[in-house]
Amino acid sequence: MYAFFHVAAYAGARRGELLNLRWSDVDFDGKQITITGSAGVVDGERLEGTTKSGRTRVVSIDDETAAVLREHRRAQAADKLPAGDGWRGEKDCHVFTTGFGEPIYPDTVTALPRKLINAYNHPKEGKPPAEPLPYARLHDLRHIHATTLLLAGVPVHVVAARLGHADPAITLRVYAHVVRSAETAAADVFAKAIKAA
Repeated sequence: MYAFFHVAAYAGARRGELLNLRWSDVDFDGKQITITGSAGVVDGERLEGTTKSGRTRVVSIDDETAAVLREHRRAQAADKLPAGDGWRGEKDCHVFTTGFGEPIYPDTVTALPRKLINAYNHPKEGKPPAEPLPYARLHDLRHIHATTLLLAGVPVHVVAARLGHADPAITLRVYAHVVRSAETAAADVFAKAIKAA
């Protein structure tokens, strides 16, 4: 699941969007993924449909993320061989699957961070870590992605497009505290630029 969590953090996509991603949606040469739909759970059943906004979007990825996805694809191909006739993947296979090629159930990835953090903080053998990891949700990776971009000065409309927000006003509302923090530093940035000129 390393590749799943890496892409979740580095692309800022929603859980369901990543679980709907197929290899045909990954452009290694262009370094981008195309978010075409979303997977969710209704009455305990995994279903696929449109994105939250109902639109497809293209999200650029960095070199490291492309390398992580390439390695993940190689590992998935290696899983396919021993599975033989037990492989349940489709021709245009999902990027993130079980060891038998089936799409992953969304609640599985939602529950995993808590389990991993608990296992790290309370090991069955050995001493617990000096500094335990704080609790974090899968969705927090999306928030970290957006917050990091906004604090780095990436324009709100660009962040909104990466996140799949229909309107940058949604991004401004959700991340108002981050924008206010950046605005506080704006006066100093302006003053330094004028003095340097």
